[in-house]
Amino acid sequence: MESREAIDGVPVSEEQIQVWADEAEAGYDTKTLKKRGRGRPGRGALPSQVVALRLTVEELAAVDDRAAREHKTRSEIIREAIAAFAA
Repeated sequence: MESREAIDGVPVSEEQIQVWADEAEAGYDTKTLKKRGRGRPGRGALPSQVVALRLTVEELAAVDDRAAREHKTRSEIIREAIAAFAA
């Protein structure tokens, strides 16, 4: 019987689940697993801080419009605005 579970819209079969279970039971190379980074990559030598910011609907729309035009993220647009302000 096929599973109704899916990953990224692709159904996961019972056979695939068994393959993953067999792999897990055989064990993983912990050295390889520990090499993976955790979280988002840093932006510099020191850890970054997350800052909450409240924007109006209009302000957020303006940020999103510019980000779309320049093919950038909201964060990139906001950081550029802060850098321009601080200059």
